[in-house]
Amino acid sequence: MIFLGFVATAQSITRGEFFPFGPSARDQLLEGGNDQTHRLELDKPVLFYDGTFDHIFINTNGFVATAEPVSESTYLGKMPPKFGMIAALEGDLDTSDGVGKVFFRQDSSPDALRRAAEHINRAFPEDDEVNPTNAVVVTWVDVATHEPQSRGDARNTFQLVIASLETASYAILLYARDGIQFSSTPVKHSSAVMHAGFSKGSVRGYLFSSQGPYYRTTTDDEASVRALAEETNSGLRGVWVYEIGTSPYFSNVAPGEVTDLPTESTPRESPERFDDTRGPAYTDGQQLVYPPYESEGEQIEVHPVQYQPHQPGNPEVVVVDDTDINVDVFSYNLGSCANNRHKCSQFADCKDYSSGYCCHCRPGFYGNGIQCLSEGKPQRINGKVNGNVYVGNSPSPVEFSSNDLHSYLVVNDGRSYVAISDITDTIGPSLLPLSAIGGVIGWAFALEQPGFKNGFSIIGGEFTRQAEVTFLPGNERLTITQEFKGIDEHDHLAMSTTLEGRIPEVPRGSTVQIDRYSEIYQYSNNLITSSSTREYKVILPDGSTETRSYQWRQTITFQSCQHDESLRGVNPTQMLSVDQVFVMYDASNELIRFAMSNKIGDVNGGQPVENPCFTGRHGCDTNAVCRPGQGTQFTCECAVGFNGDGRTCYDIDECREDPQICGSHAICNNQPGTFRCECEDGYLFGSDGHTCIEANQPVDACEEGTHTCDIPERAQCSYTGGSSYICSCLPGFIGDGRICQDIDECQPGRCHQEAVCYNTEGSFTCQCRAGYYGDGFYCSPGKTKTRCETHRDSLLAVTEYGPRGPRPPVGQYIPTCDENGAYEPMQCHGSSGHCWCVDRNGQEIPGTRSGPGSRPSCIDHGGVPPPIGPTPRPDVHPLPAGTHLLFTQSGRIEHVPLEGYNMKKDDAKPVLHLPEKVIIGVAYDCVEKMVYWTEITSPSISKASIQGGEPIAVITSDLDSPEGIAIDHLGRTMFWTDSVKDRIEVASLDGSQRRVIIDSDLVNPRAIITDPPNGNLYWADWNRDAPKIETSYMDGSNRRVLVKDDLGLPNGLTYDFQSSLLCWADAGTHKMECMHPGRGDRRKVMEGIQYPFGITSFGKNIYYTDWQRDAVVAVDHYTGKESDEFQPQKRTKLYGITTAYAQCPSGQNYCAVNNGGCTHLCLATPTGRSCKCPDNAASVGCVERDGGY
Repeated sequence: MIFLGFVATAQSITRGEFFPFGPSARDQLLEGGNDQTHRLELDKPVLFYDGTFDHIFINTNGFVATAEPVSESTYLGKMPPKFGMIAALEGDLDTSDGVGKVFFRQDSSPDALRRAAEHINRAFPEDDEVNPTNAVVVTWVDVATHEPQSRGDARNTFQLVIASLETASYAILLYARDGIQFSSTPVKHSSAVMHAGFSKGSVRGYLFSSQGPYYRTTTDDEASVRALAEETNSGLRGVWVYEIGTSPYFSNVAPGEVTDLPTESTPRESPERFDDTRGPAYTDGQQLVYPPYESEGEQIEVHPVQYQPHQPGNPEVVVVDDTDINVDVFSYNLGSCANNRHKCSQFADCKDYSSGYCCHCRPGFYGNGIQCLSEGKPQRINGKVNGNVYVGNSPSPVEFSSNDLHSYLVVNDGRSYVAISDITDTIGPSLLPLSAIGGVIGWAFALEQPGFKNGFSIIGGEFTRQAEVTFLPGNERLTITQEFKGIDEHDHLAMSTTLEGRIPEVPRGSTVQIDRYSEIYQYSNNLITSSSTREYKVILPDGSTETRSYQWRQTITFQSCQHDESLRGVNPTQMLSVDQVFVMYDASNELIRFAMSNKIGDVNGGQPVENPCFTGRHGCDTNAVCRPGQGTQFTCECAVGFNGDGRTCYDIDECREDPQICGSHAICNNQPGTFRCECEDGYLFGSDGHTCIEANQPVDACEEGTHTCDIPERAQCSYTGGSSYICSCLPGFIGDGRICQDIDECQPGRCHQEAVCYNTEGSFTCQCRAGYYGDGFYCSPGKTKTRCETHRDSLLAVTEYGPRGPRPPVGQYIPTCDENGAYEPMQCHGSSGHCWCVDRNGQEIPGTRSGPGSRPSCIDHGGVPPPIGPTPRPDVHPLPAGTHLLFTQSGRIEHVPLEGYNMKKDDAKPVLHLPEKVIIGVAYDCVEKMVYWTEITSPSISKASIQGGEPIAVITSDLDSPEGIAIDHLGRTMFWTDSVKDRIEVASLDGSQRRVIIDSDLVNPRAIITDPPNGNLYWADWNRDAPKIETSYMDGSNRRVLVKDDLGLPNGLTYDFQSSLLCWADAGTHKMECMHPGRGDRRKVMEGIQYPFGITSFGKNIYYTDWQRDAVVAVDHYTGKESDEFQPQKRTKLYGITTAYAQCPSGQNYCAVNNGGCTHLCLATPTGRSCKCPDNAASVGCVERDGGY
């Protein structure tokens, strides 16, 4: 913890003291990214708990697993995990920036095994010597959080060594001196403290599985994480050793042992030296000790004045005028134990009195009954500091904004340690005189002299303390308000501190010395007061000294039980004696530290007490109570929840000794001296606070039909978890989702100028005028042939004419088309008599072919529900089932099926594994069912069948950084951007006919989109100095800028064929916007998105990939609201995304038939096509003329 620097004998280990790592150690390197996993086959098995493992899984997120880790969303912030885990320092980590790295290897070299044996044998000095035969070394170097902007440049470095022999395995964890620079990582919209420990994972029972043991070595307090580099259980700071598995029998994870506690009661050599070698023990299933603090190799000395016995009248008892003090605090309600017992501590008994009830701590515990702590057990206090303090004559204050305050108390000898973080040097030295900030903490847990009680024993852990400090002679005044909020579930005391006012300046580089002092506390009904005048000495940087002073007045208000007469026997005045006061400002770490020894006793000093229990020089374990005997005799007794002889105490694992201690549907977590019960997923504590009952199951109102959305023809109900849902109007309607009204979509420009627009309920249709032909969005004087007509006429074109008209050759199949030019649902072979069903693309439907004389029953292509949303013609129908999303990650392409517009997240899976490749762009050819992608590792462009098959390299030369890629499924060409060569190219789908079409005025081209029916090309250039979105014809002609203002990083583009909307996602402005390219009517769809990369559209939804969220996000572009999110199991950056249609969108262009009559490249334009030569025209015999060839 941050205040432990008081008592450290040696500095933590450095990276140089790690086991060798990196390329020079012949380590393997884990793939960069987030949530990367590598399976390591072991030469010799590892023993973990009662299992034996021949392979392990190394993960970016600071752990090694015994089974392949599931998605990090299942364990980040939700520990323990369901799989076996050795958590060196688990959190949401990232190495994708190339700075952080994870190295690993197996090592059986003599040097590595010798190092491992030294650590193990030093940690277990009483056991037989251990000599490992094999080791696994994993090193996380300079790893960052997955959201680095929240932590600045903070990076963590740590190492795990698993050393094994035939009958046991040990975990050796090493944390470098500067190796823990952050102790929590972001999880969704909050943060989670990092974990270290050992989880067995799920344990399969006869009927069901349950969570196995979880041995946690840190807590939910961030200070416990930072303490990993400051403390030890092996005798070397920053090094921790655990026995994690044994054979043939295993009981529990065993921590290293520390044996340097004194075994004799020895008085300190000098009252002038703050050198008590025993220090606070941080225990969570282990015993840790930290020794005296050293600064630059020398122990810091404090020279207080010699203690003078107090004489009557010295010090003076000051009467405080308390007319302005509000003592109207909480009080016990009238009642009896019968209905108020639950208000007492679990370690207290309730007792009825004539006027009410009171709670009393049981033997072995102390407190006010409402809050009870185990006697002798060290105590931790955590809190925040806020406020504004002016220093010297400064006109502006220094602001405290949730600065961490941590305190550790060795209760059995009265020592207290306090540290406050993030203290800048503008105020740090000037705060040194204010050791009294932590003075009330020392009073609350002071060592009790015979017949006297410390603060917690009397008033418990809920009270408010207000202090006023007046500095002399300048009369600067500071108010300190501290609220103590009671004991939390970890037995830590919570508090908050507010500082307001002005303090005199102490020059930078100065130190402050505070002599021992005494303070009189006066006790009355719900009120405690004290006041004094204190002196302190400022030692200036030049060696000169100044003696200064301040006046101090404080009040403590609290709740007490008025029904118990025995409480009124508390001495009305008690004296707090404070010595060995130590104050230090650590400028390099921006920490201020206070330490002192506290005793509470007689105001007149009383008789000298020599019993070590009252002097604190007893040598008992920090988890033990000192019991005084006759004279100087005493015994040490381990605190409740610990076993041992009192000199050495070990935590009792109540969870292991009584597995049913928490009851059914509960998980037991062992903690120092106690345990904690937590309910399993789906359960929560009942009204008694102990029994786990089944939680109310959420209701999906959308599924149940109990929602308040408009009818399904006008609105969609989307379940959002719990019992919540959102209503959104379908495309073509407007409203709040509960009431939706039809939109008249027939606005100017919706249809072709030679077409008529007809508004319909929730949609619209476009129909060409008489004499024109087309789909309404494009009309021409001559009718454009459909696919069926083109297919039929191309076959008839090679037939001979007979007496009755065209006559195909014998045996030739000729398709039949209906009145609209579509394939008839049933097709027959004129010669053989066989018939079969076809889809609307003319493809035979497997299993429908019949023999001569019979006819299959084919479904009419029009027999589907009417479309929802704008459609080109009344007989054009929505895309059929089978459409899905494809997106890329480093090393893979994954797909998410769509059901309607909803992502079927449970059916998502990788479709292509490409290890070691960084895949950026992805595109889909709906004709041949092929996926195309760009990758920048080789670099190259490749393709593979979506239905299975090996990857095929398409282009592998003259590429630097191919990123965006797009397909013209009609013209059978592909287009791509290269952000290093700064150009756009086109080629046939087999990689031939390659041609550069744009090579000027490009800086960082990335996204590229085709509009094949209209012959247009769109692309984005995210040039930070001048970002823009441009368009041209597919041959590169008629280039123009569409958008250049109010852009930041336009990473993704998509074009919706139905609405003719061009949409983009901008990672700089954090907006999603759309426009009709021909009208320039730009509109905002959504703002506040985080870091979009790729984008695609389907129907009413826009789907984009987000680097910050590691997710595919769905947005309804009509309502402008996010509707869903999918996070793949592999948590790394998501790049490109595209829609893979089950069937191709309708439409034609001039290159769709016979390559437009071109011999090489056919590139569509809005009014026709351009025939172009590839760049290697001469070698393929292509001659290009003006306008083509």
